[in-house]
Amino acid sequence: MPGNGRSRIYKRGNRFWGDFRALGGKREPLVPPGEPVATTDPLIAESLVADRIRELQEQKRNKVFLGVEETARLQEYASRHLVLKNRSRRVTDSQLAQLETQLGRACEFFGEGRELSAITVDDVQAWTAWLQGLPNGRNGMLSPGTVRHHLNALSNLYTRAASERRVPSGFNPVHDMMDKPTGQPKEAEWLEVHEAALLLESARCYRAFKDRDDYLPFMYPLLATFLLTGGRYSGVMGLEVSDISFDRRTVTFRPNEHRRLKTKSAQRVVPLWPQLEEILREYIFGSDEPRSEGLLFPSPRTGGLIRDVRKALDAIAERAGWKPGE
Repeated sequence: MPGNGRSRIYKRGNRFWGDFRALGGKREPLVPPGEPVATTDPLIAESLVADRIRELQEQKRNKVFLGVEETARLQEYASRHLVLKNRSRRVTDSQLAQLETQLGRACEFFGEGRELSAITVDDVQAWTAWLQGLPNGRNGMLSPGTVRHHLNALSNLYTRAASERRVPSGFNPVHDMMDKPTGQPKEAEWLEVHEAALLLESARCYRAFKDRDDYLPFMYPLLATFLLTGGRYSGVMGLEVSDISFDRRTVTFRPNEHRRLKTKSAQRVVPLWPQLEEILREYIFGSDEPRSEGLLFPSPRTGGLIRDVRKALDAIAERAGWKPGE
C-alpha cells in the first residue's frame, strides 16, 4: 500500500516505488540513474524519494517565480528536439542519426522520464564518466572527442528547452560543468605517392562479401576519389553522380540534401584527373544498369550515406602491409 504522510515509499513485488501525488506528481518507480528498473535497496529508495521531493518542489518554484510554463521529461523532449532539428533542414540525415544515438544514451543513463530541470552538473559528470567506459566498436572505448559530442548534443537540447520556457532561462548543467573532455588533435599523416599507389592497388584487388558487416563493393573508386580530389570525408561521401562531369572533367563539391559542407570554401570544383576519370567511368557506366542520379557511393544496405568505412579500409590496408587499425 502507498505510504502515509510520513513515508511516500511502498513496494511492488520486491522493488520500491514512491507516491508523490500530494506534491502534484504521481506514483513512480524509484529507479537509480544508469539502472533499468526500480531499486530493491531501502536506503537508495529513501535517497531517491528525497531527491524527487526536492525536484517537485523546485518545479513549483520554477513555475511561480521563473516563468517555466511546462516541465519536460528527457525522452519526450529529446524526440521533439530531433523532430524540430529535422524540420529546420540544417542537419543532414547522418547528423540527425548521430544526435539520436547521443540523446538515446542520455535517456539510457538519466532515465527516460527524468525531468530536464532535475539533471544537475553532478549528474552530467557521472554521465561523462559512464560514456568514457562505453565500447566504441573497434576494441576500444569512446574517445574524449566523441564524449564531448555527446555533451554538446545535450547542451543544445537545453538551449531549446530554455527558449521554449521548459527550463529556467540560463539553466544548462552541461554548460555549467567544468573540465569537459576535449578531442586531441593529431598532426596529419600523409601518404607518399608510392604508398597511395600501393593502397589503391590493394583496393582494386579487394573483394567484398555481402555476408560481412564491412561489405562495401566500391572501395576502389571510393579510395581513388579521396586520393585524387583531396575531399573531406563528408564531402566525398555526399557526392552525387551529377557532381561528376566527364564533359568538363570536373568534380564539384557542393551542399545537397545528404550533407552540408564544413566551410564556404569547401564548396569548390576540382579537376577530374585522367586516372580518376577512368576509374569512375567504369564504376558509373560499366555495369548492366548505368548510374545517372543519386549518391555516388550509397550504402549498399540502406541506399543512404555511409557512416563508417574503417573496417573495409583496415582490411585493404592490412593486405598492403599496414598494421591493423593503422
